[in-house]
Amino acid sequence: MTGLVSCGGGVVIGDLSEALDRISSIGGGHPLPLVTDARILALHGAKLGPVMLQPPILIPEGETAKDWPTLAAIIDGLAQREIRRGTPIIAFGGGSIGDVTGLAASLYKRGCPIIQIPTTLLAQADSAIGGKTAIDAAGQKNLVGTFHMPALVVVDPSLLDTLDPRQLASGYAEVLKYGLIDDPAFFAWCEANGAALIAGDRAARHHAITTCVRAKARIAAADPDDTNGQRALLNLGHSFAHAIEAEAGIGQLLHGEAVAIGLVLAFRLSVRLGLCHDADAMRLVTHLRAVGLPTGLDQVGLERAGGAILDQMRNDKKNRSDDFTLILAHGIGRAILAPVPAGALLAILSAA
Repeated sequence: MTGLVSCGGGVVIGDLSEALDRISSIGGGHPLPLVTDARILALHGAKLGPVMLQPPILIPEGETAKDWPTLAAIIDGLAQREIRRGTPIIAFGGGSIGDVTGLAASLYKRGCPIIQIPTTLLAQADSAIGGKTAIDAAGQKNLVGTFHMPALVVVDPSLLDTLDPRQLASGYAEVLKYGLIDDPAFFAWCEANGAALIAGDRAARHHAITTCVRAKARIAAADPDDTNGQRALLNLGHSFAHAIEAEAGIGQLLHGEAVAIGLVLAFRLSVRLGLCHDADAMRLVTHLRAVGLPTGLDQVGLERAGGAILDQMRNDKKNRSDDFTLILAHGIGRAILAPVPAGALLAILSAA
């Protein structure tokens, strides 16, 4: 892969080394503060040596990084390094690092630019795009956050070569989501190529990431502040997923594993409400099973947790009344925003 490909929304796809001049230019030629974790630094830190301010700010791996102490530690680290307002901050890692660092950048001295360099499939295809930032709080997923659009997102698919199969499969759930929202042809492509993507096929990864980035950039541009309903479609399966993660214990499941179950629940609920055909739900379940992702609550030890998950879902940001507002579907590639009675929702959770 040669050259950087622009995908809109400030996102470029290509070799990280070819983006260093652009990163340096955004920072005015000065070394920039970097937030990452020790594992990512050991694996890939040398690639950012020319633009990185030493020492980097190191935070915990995974979902445990998305909390108040880590947010405070990043801000303290920026202050200790005497970072001036307006200095770009680099987030180098997976979705959790991008989320908490983006939030810190939006708050430090009332806002500094953020440069996202995602290193996981989930972050490259989804979470690093579109400007949402967050930490978990009060036992709830993404309870505290801001909108803070990145100055630049550099997506280098070769960074995925160091990911383990479980992380790749988790990220793939977010890839598949884009076919389910409004691109049935992409879903069919995933059915044919998803296993190869997870196994390491670089061409498949590049195609999938490019497709997802362009889709998310398009949707986010049409609804940047998540107010007109278009961007809400990106949460297909996520109202279930966030509640599942919270009930399991934040960090116990990978996000994409919960999303996979959430996608199935959204389609099964759509079938129950007469919105789509059972064949569409079964097609989804068959493909998720084929790539090794969970499809039911019993597979993650939550088979008796339907009522508790329902209670968690009452806190979802899309709800506007006593009923629930969820992303459902008229079929593959036809996601919709719909009100859902609590009784129908509990029945699906109990059967899951």
